[in-house]
Amino acid sequence: MRLDMDELDITSAESKATYEEIKSYVAEHNEGMKVSNLYIAQIKDKYGIIERENYNKPKSDDTRQPKYPKENAIVEALRYFRMI
Repeated sequence: MRLDMDELDITSAESKATYEEIKSYVAEHNEGMKVSNLYIAQIKDKYGIIERENYNKPKSDDTRQPKYPKENAIVEALRYFRMI
């Protein structure tokens, strides 16, 4: 007997998509839109999805990194993969 993900009762912690899977989903469902690992990480952080400590953090809080570009597309992918 084989079960689909939809038939299983899984929590968001049990469902993990790789950055490549998220990028592929965003591109496929948003006319080829490309998103970077940085953007995905920012959205995951914003929604409290913390996988591990990031040791490559900027030295100050006022660094010039774009904040949440393409957020809607990334959030849609995270919802598809049941991460949020």
